[in-house]
This record gives sequence, structure tokens and C-alpha cells, in this order.
Amino acid sequence: MLPERALWPWQAEHIKSRLESLYPELEVNLVTMVTQGDKILDTPLAKIGGKGLFVKELEQALYDGRADIAVHSLKDVPMQLPEGLILGTYCKREAPTDAFVSNSYDKLEDLPQGAVVGTASLRRQCQIKAYRPDLQIKSLRGNVQTRLAKLDAGEYDAIILATSGLKRVELSERIKQEIDIDISLPAVGQGALAIECRADDEAVLALLKPLNDGQARIRLKAERALNRRLEGGCQVPIAAFAVIEKDSEQSHDKTLWLRGRVGSEDGTTLLKADKRIKLTGDQAAREAQAEQLGIEVADKLLSLGADGILAAIYKKD
Repeated sequence: MLPERALWPWQAEHIKSRLESLYPELEVNLVTMVTQGDKILDTPLAKIGGKGLFVKELEQALYDGRADIAVHSLKDVPMQLPEGLILGTYCKREAPTDAFVSNSYDKLEDLPQGAVVGTASLRRQCQIKAYRPDLQIKSLRGNVQTRLAKLDAGEYDAIILATSGLKRVELSERIKQEIDIDISLPAVGQGALAIECRADDEAVLALLKPLNDGQARIRLKAERALNRRLEGGCQVPIAAFAVIEKDSEQSHDKTLWLRGRVGSEDGTTLLKADKRIKLTGDQAAREAQAEQLGIEVADKLLSLGADGILAAIYKKD
């Protein structure tokens, strides 16, 4: 059984469909629930406990045996999981970019000075302010339809949403621009679905195995290790994005490149660090190398002053 966040049923339905396609004899039932993060829509996430608010009820359903798996947008999942629960599957990653959505302008660069941009993300806020310090950033919460309705009502000149989220609910036509990652580096895990389950449930883990994407798993473990090292538990201006590069057409060697950023809320400071490593060995070895890379890039950011920026934000909250 899968718990279903009522405001975003797509991801649960998607995994249900995948499992039933793989196992025609399997009956998959959805358990409907609404999380605290879905209920409280008028307050910034950092003020009410961070992104963990989107998963606590789902995890309790796993503990209680009401559900066997929980399907999450990985960017909503805290870095530390409760005892006895694991991310059993990292699914193939979709578009990780941020989407520029507007009824009057085609791209971020077209916005006039002083235009109002809506986002609920400090990560997006700090990077957009660093790129366009003249813009006004206004908080925007709610599901995709609610945010689009506020844009359509004229409350904002533009809003920034996840590209993958819009595509999944078949609203790709609202995307005017996929913002270049050099301008807005994605959130940790953005665009990826992960499936949480009980660590000792071997039968469920076996069923989920075909849904796992090995390369996505390596990339996402690097990003999450960086965030964990920075203790980025709540809604904080941390960005990280990993890619796997093939060294050449003739070579089977792969390089993992991880970029990370930490910025001040007003965008006046934007720290950047990155590193590449060669991946060697089997899947488990490569995942361990990815996690070590995440730690090393995080340490670079800390050496540049990331701890001071994050401490000031936590103190403010």
C-alpha cells in the first residue's frame, strides 16, 4: 500500500502504475492522507519545521503497518531518516531545473526592474537575487494550482516552480523558460522520486528493485551527503547538483561532478564550490565515493564561510 498526499497524487499513482505493470498479479492500494506541510499554506516552511512536515505522517503509516511504502519527492525528504526506515529506491530522475512561469514575460531576463517574483524557496530566492538584485521576491506557498491561480490573479509578475512538478501534472505549457542551472542550481534531489520503506521488509525491497536507477542513486547520494554535512535540515539556501560524465566515446570510465552553493537570503553573498572524481568499482563502491565527494564539496563551502550564513538563517528562524 502507498500513502497518497492528497494535493499531489501523481507520484503515488505513477509508482502504483509501474508496480502493477511489473507485477500484474499485484494489487496496489493507495492510502489517502494529508501532511502538515500540505495543510499549512500561509507560512514559510522554515518557520513551521521545514520540509520534514511533508513526510512525518507518511512515515508513521509505515511504522503502523498501514502502508508498505511511501513515495516522496526526494527534495522533501530530510537528510536523517527515522530508525528502521530507509530509502529503498531512487527512481530515474526527471528534469531538475527551476521553471520560470509568467503571463507577460518569456524569460527571467525580460522582467522589468522591480518586478515581483513568487517563490517559497530560499534557495531560489538567493540565487535569483544574486542574478537580478533589482527584483522583489514575495513568498508563495500552496500546491501547483494554487500558485498558478495567484499568478493569474495578478499577485506576481512571475513565479518560479519545479520544472518536473509542472510536467508531471501536465502543465508543461505554463513553462516559459527552464532557468539555466548556472543561474539557479537545483535543490538537493530536485526532480527525483524516492520510495521509503521499512529496512527489514525484504519482500518489499525485492519488489522495488526494478524501479531503482543506479546512476540517479549515485548522483543523489552525493547531493544528499553535501546537504547532510552542512546540516541543511530545514528550508535553507543550499543548492547541489551532481552529474555523471562519460570520459570519452571510447572509454567506459565515468566522472562524477558535484556543484554546491550556499547563499544569503538577499543574494549579496553566493558561495560556490565543485569537484570532479573518477568513479571506480561496483555500485556500492561508487555510492560510497559519491557520499565522500558530497562531504568534500560541503567542506569547501564551509571553508568559504557557509557555516556563518546558515547559522544566521537558523538564528533568524
